[in-house]
Amino acid sequence: MSTIKFGTDGWRGVIADDFTFANVRTVACAIARYVVRAEKTNAGVIVGYDTRYASERFARAAAEVLSMTGMPVWIAEKACPSPAVSLLVRQRGAAGGIMITASHNPYRWNGIKFKASYGSSALPSIVARVEKELGIVLADGVPPLPSRAENIQSLDLLSPYLETIDKLVDWDRIRAAKFRFVVDPMHGAARGLLRGLMTRQGVECDEIRGTRDPLFGGVNPEPIEPHVEALRRAVLSGGYDAGLCADGDGDRIGAMDRDGTFITPHQIFSILLWHLAGTRNISGDVAKTFSSTKMIDKIAARFGRKVFETPIGFKYICELMLERDILLGGEESGGIGTKLYLPERDATVMALLLAEVMAWHRKSLSELVAQLHSEFGEHRYGRVDLELKPGQKERAIAHFTDGKLTRVLEWPVVRREDLDGVKLYLGEIGWVMLRASGTEPMLRVYSETTGTVTTRRILDETCAIVNRL
Repeated sequence: MSTIKFGTDGWRGVIADDFTFANVRTVACAIARYVVRAEKTNAGVIVGYDTRYASERFARAAAEVLSMTGMPVWIAEKACPSPAVSLLVRQRGAAGGIMITASHNPYRWNGIKFKASYGSSALPSIVARVEKELGIVLADGVPPLPSRAENIQSLDLLSPYLETIDKLVDWDRIRAAKFRFVVDPMHGAARGLLRGLMTRQGVECDEIRGTRDPLFGGVNPEPIEPHVEALRRAVLSGGYDAGLCADGDGDRIGAMDRDGTFITPHQIFSILLWHLAGTRNISGDVAKTFSSTKMIDKIAARFGRKVFETPIGFKYICELMLERDILLGGEESGGIGTKLYLPERDATVMALLLAEVMAWHRKSLSELVAQLHSEFGEHRYGRVDLELKPGQKERAIAHFTDGKLTRVLEWPVVRREDLDGVKLYLGEIGWVMLRASGTEPMLRVYSETTGTVTTRRILDETCAIVNRL
């Protein structure tokens, strides 16, 4: 149980190793203690779950622990995306929500996210309080109290969720454009949702990988390359105008153009900001995490919007969205939120808005990216995840931080930033960044430059340096 540790968004562990029923009950007890001490207990807690192995059973175990306190507990009727839990917490005025999910992690993993009463990721201050309660539970154990089944009720989360997000976009424009879409929920909790919304609104939309598969078809349920190859094949073989995908718990978006070009989360974030701040002239500033594209800064400057940069983790974006007028907040992983909806990331909502941008401008996704590049310059991004030996990622961070490294290939290191990990700016061509994962035993290496080949060279050289340490 001592292995329980909260990362950037909750706790995750390997199923049957550290993600066990005993540990789920321990974390649920810590959350229950927090709710009793800091929230309105009679407002209750909503419990949702994704399509991973035994998620519904883990959710039931968590609900039973919560019910010991006497508080009302609502458990989802069926698997649902994380933002559906967030939305229902907010709509019902609940004290919080628990989501059983490991998001984009490989199939061996599962986890718990805690959604706070405002309907989004728990702020760092709330996480600290839950962790304090966790320490007490780890020391004393879960109290041997009986669960109270009468306090647990089943709840339809999907109907009110779909009814809410259906109102966020201009369906008349989307229908008129006559674009054809294919959706890839990657066997996860967003399955059937986007296709159902579009089909009911008269927009042609098909779906792949929409069955429940706890193995996720042998790939990680993360909507980035190389895990989206099935979507690429579907787009090309079906002649669709775009492919739209979501991660395992439906809060991160990915996209594919009609010609099979993968549209990165950075490009999606940039397209949406350019449209909402520029075309639609909606007020508000921008929040982005440390590893996100610098194109956001240029677009924001064009439209007179301030940019706030945060550490990695949507909880930091959420904190800004609660404190300030933030039009759009996003992270490198494809988690994007807007003030038009919730201070929460949501793949289905962002997919709908992306379809609206295409319809509004009558352009494909690649054409929209090309327009951004013509206006703001080329921005080519890449990321490599390195699984390293114990101690190696710490040595790598120290090596790139200490100032002794003055060049990467032919480019001088002109500046360093250490908001989260370490970022090195390389002359005028771009930057490279290293950060240890908060949930997995790996080091992430990121780079963005003015050219695809340059980005790849810098990533390869950086990885080679790390592997020698």
